[in-house]
Amino acid sequence: MDKKYKWYKIADSLEDILFSDNGLAEWDINGKRICLSFFKEQLYATSLKCPHAGGNLSHGYIDETGNIVCPLHRFKFSLQTGKNVTGEGYYLKTYPVEKRANGYFLGMEESGILNWLK
Repeated sequence: MDKKYKWYKIADSLEDILFSDNGLAEWDINGKRICLSFFKEQLYATSLKCPHAGGNLSHGYIDETGNIVCPLHRFKFSLQTGKNVTGEGYYLKTYPVEKRANGYFLGMEESGILNWLK
């Protein structure tokens, strides 16, 4: 079954996103705090909190291979898949991001008991 997304505008351009020196930003989308990251000309979105101990990933960094690194225990997660690449077995929630003519958009899965009818 294909996932259904509701799309939310993040920004008109990358200049509207205030990335810190580590290439990460904390952002609010539809009442949810997420972590935005920019690596090799691509915008990524993940959950803000590390699934291991709740570290704020926007305070971490992106390593040279494109993994987001938690500031607490240095667990690493793929920006593309959310898979933990340091072997601890955790998964980081990722969100699809699209660049469109009128800006950048983030997709959140639609939820609800009747969603399966759509």
